[in-house]
Amino acid sequence: MNKKGNITVSDVAKTAGVSTSTVSRVISDNPKISQKTKDNVLKVMDELGYYPNANARSLAMNKTGTIGVIMPTTSEELFLNPFFPEALRGIVKSASKGGYDLLLSTNTEKGEELKIVKNFIRTSKVDGLILMSSKIEDECISYLESINFPFSLIGSPYNYESKINYVDNDNELAAYELTTYLIQMGKKRIAMIAGDKSLMVTKKRVEGYKRAIFENNLEFEESLLYKGSFDEETGYKYGNVIWNMENRPDALIVTDDLVAFGAVKLFQSLNVSIPEDISVASFNNSILSRYSNIPLTSVDINSVELGRQAMNILIEAMEMNTKGKKIIIPYTIHKRKSTEG
Repeated sequence: MNKKGNITVSDVAKTAGVSTSTVSRVISDNPKISQKTKDNVLKVMDELGYYPNANARSLAMNKTGTIGVIMPTTSEELFLNPFFPEALRGIVKSASKGGYDLLLSTNTEKGEELKIVKNFIRTSKVDGLILMSSKIEDECISYLESINFPFSLIGSPYNYESKINYVDNDNELAAYELTTYLIQMGKKRIAMIAGDKSLMVTKKRVEGYKRAIFENNLEFEESLLYKGSFDEETGYKYGNVIWNMENRPDALIVTDDLVAFGAVKLFQSLNVSIPEDISVASFNNSILSRYSNIPLTSVDINSVELGRQAMNILIEAMEMNTKGKKIIIPYTIHKRKSTEG
């Protein structure tokens, strides 16, 4: 990516072989411009490193008063998971207080986040962005960092930690404490359904789980660690695998209540007694954990506060050019019938 000098609309127009007004219309996504011309101009913008908001957002006329919120998957799936509505509630609270509107990427297809991010920026739709999740190799973070566009992250970054504004829990410690608690309850073979392996939250929670296993002189078994999507189906699938093992685990940690709900449903269909046959503990402390047939022990990660603070540090980044700010939100382990009996 060419970052030398100050790239202008004229530079883009000259390289693309079009007028400056055509470039402006492409940026505003004018329907009168052909798709072929749009593709050509957008390609040149990428090659030259021209980003209209990044170059001119300090000018009052270029402020939109809108924040983009990048969801990690399709709207149908994400609103089934209680984390996202709760985190959005916190974002909305702070956005309203700061005088900003929100633009949600509710139609994002899996793996298409970068495409949406680029569209938001190129068409000058937003002043800043909030990323609702963090991947181990995250192309959105790399892109936004490369163009110096203001954003905040819910989750911990894999790279650029000193440059990125982010808010998170201490997920490694939370998983460590939850695993240690089960061990203190006398559990010896603890399985884990850890969620999407590409996400930093999964990486951190697996690290905490392993640390507790090793420090308590138990044997870590790779066959007891499962990774998959954050959905009910994943819990149901791996719950079945776990219960059909010859040497069954006596406890299960799940990194999301929705996944845990699926596993518990499977266990109940097989007349498995919880926690007598197997203890189950989870994360998020959602309504699913509190009001299910067997109330779940769950880690409250304070989703609303995660969203609220993500918005606060983004506003700070936009208004004061803050970089590298980290906020760690406290968590609480709520112990219930699924482990306490």
